[in-house]
Amino acid sequence: MAENSSCCTPEGSCHSGGTDVQVGEVTTTYRVTGMTCGHCEGAVRSEIGELAGVSSVQAVAATGLVTVTSKAPLDEDAVRAAVDEAGYELVGQAA
Repeated sequence: MAENSSCCTPEGSCHSGGTDVQVGEVTTTYRVTGMTCGHCEGAVRSEIGELAGVSSVQAVAATGLVTVTSKAPLDEDAVRAAVDEAGYELVGQAA
């Protein structure tokens, strides 16, 4: 097997901590209020993750930030509806 045929690093890690972004993907960070724990993070991740084109969602209750990677820019109203469905409030895109 050729040395460069693996996606893993020499250290044995298959990913570099989420910094790998596929060409053509868009990453957007939103501010969400009301998340207080891991359960909250999971609910928000689950609902936003169901939106078409979303490839990853990272929610952090401590900061209220939700980072979404998608194949194309998302409609903010769709993100807002997903966050509302999870029981939280989308403030808007983080600065």
